[in-house]
Amino acid sequence: MSSKKIVVGLSGGVDSSTAAAVLHHQGYDAIGLTLWLMKGKGQCCSEGMVDAASICEQLGIPHHIVDSRDLFQNAIIDYLVSGYGSGTTPLPCSRCNKTVKFGPMLHYAREHFGVDRIATGHYARILYDADRERYQLLRARDRRKDQSYFLYDLSQEMLAGSLFPLGEHDKDATRRLARQYGLSTADKPESQDLCLIEAHGSMQQFLDRYIGQQEGEIVDLDGKVLGRHTGIHHYTVGQRKGLGIAAPEPLYVVALDPPRNRVIVGDRSSASRPDCTMGYLNWVSIPEPSTPLRAQVQVRYRTPPVEAVLVPLEGGRIKLVFDEPQFGITPGQAAVAYDGDVLLGGGLIERPN
Repeated sequence: MSSKKIVVGLSGGVDSSTAAAVLHHQGYDAIGLTLWLMKGKGQCCSEGMVDAASICEQLGIPHHIVDSRDLFQNAIIDYLVSGYGSGTTPLPCSRCNKTVKFGPMLHYAREHFGVDRIATGHYARILYDADRERYQLLRARDRRKDQSYFLYDLSQEMLAGSLFPLGEHDKDATRRLARQYGLSTADKPESQDLCLIEAHGSMQQFLDRYIGQQEGEIVDLDGKVLGRHTGIHHYTVGQRKGLGIAAPEPLYVVALDPPRNRVIVGDRSSASRPDCTMGYLNWVSIPEPSTPLRAQVQVRYRTPPVEAVLVPLEGGRIKLVFDEPQFGITPGQAAVAYDGDVLLGGGLIERPN
């Protein structure tokens, strides 16, 4: 098996295209691989497959397409529909990376090409910690583009078999490299939303396709009815816009009550919490801790990390105690712990008791 042989995941965007070009020009024997996830105009779908094939033709490397639509339907779409229907706000990207992309791509690379390494255009870094004998996941050099948050659930085996050629670059450098290599995707607009949103127009339109509208009450913390809604799947904790309620002060979604089909609202302080619990944990750069651990924790991709203490609980769960109450802690989203640039581990925020 050649150590310079590698399978590159190609979505058809500039990042994965540049990753493939960088490796090709470094002398790697690259093979392009695109996952067919769904129909639509998202970069991972029909348009993306055409662009990925064009990049492979430009680079003179083979291109393969794997039909992953059934896997994507079962692992991601059904998961999203179930989560939103039960009153949580699921995070599809980290689950997709683990169950649809990295795991299956590594398996396909080994089974079909005898290759034990894959590469993607993600902005993150991987280092091997010889003292702990485990792979570490680090933020990208460019904090603005860092995608490690969405990679927290990757296993040690997946990290050992993965390469992120863009981890040391910023987006401007990636664009410059793409132009330098003459890639057809060099000036392709960046995807701003989930592939599901690109394909369906909005998350609400996507969910309405799978979850029937069911009217219910919008109530305050005392149970007073303030308005009505057309489905709790249209709401998420911390949401302010779209409530359709006139009030003397801004109201935010504080909680969702699926058994009674209610949306509960309150002021901003009532939508802030001093702590939360998390489950379905994956410890990446360190072994599972047995004593409290201080870290910087990111509870949403677009929010900055905040100081917190991670307190181990029975059953492999963690209680997060924030130094200051945090707004909009949302069940179903990921809480990811860092020590500087090093991603320690992460898990899913649980519904409060």
